[in-house]
Amino acid sequence: MNWFYRIVFFLLGLVFLSLGISLTIKSGFGSGAWDALNVGLSETIGFTPGTWVVLVGILLILLNAFLLKNRPDFGAIITLLLTGVFIDFWLLQIFAELELAGVFASAGVFLGGVLGMGLGIATYIQAKLPLSPIDNLMMAIHKRFGFNLMISKTIGELTALTLAFIFGGPIGIGTLIVTFAVGPLIQFISPHIEGLMNRLTVAVR
Repeated sequence: MNWFYRIVFFLLGLVFLSLGISLTIKSGFGSGAWDALNVGLSETIGFTPGTWVVLVGILLILLNAFLLKNRPDFGAIITLLLTGVFIDFWLLQIFAELELAGVFASAGVFLGGVLGMGLGIATYIQAKLPLSPIDNLMMAIHKRFGFNLMISKTIGELTALTLAFIFGGPIGIGTLIVTFAVGPLIQFISPHIEGLMNRLTVAVR
């Protein structure tokens, strides 16, 4: 049963994460740095944002292996593929015709997206299954340099922000909010999700 809950948390986390990413992109406030990079690459070179999630993620797998001095975690490609598919599903199918009327609607969608991202990451990392290379970068920085999750996440986001600017991604005030807010949100939510996971796994023993 432990595996059952781990898979459930993994999939639910990726659904929430991809939903949150898609909402921030559609809000028009500016998406997260990595997502702005993927959208910028999509608009500049071609392919869908979800495809760039996979391609950029493969490069990050190699970077994470260098930081941790480990073999590349190619198992994370499964996480990449699922995340890319979910993002394209939300963006190209569910929200393709979404039109937001007014700044308050956009702000509400954006804030919902930020919460979805924080909840999604905090949920799926509890499954101890292969992390998205973006989140594995957070963990790699955390383990390599001893920073907490909040600082590690922020370092990764600032790196992506620079690249997103270079490739002309949709950067706005929302990008800065995501850059500095998601890390603390993960730090806040993670203990609660971990406690829920522990209670569920203990209950079935």
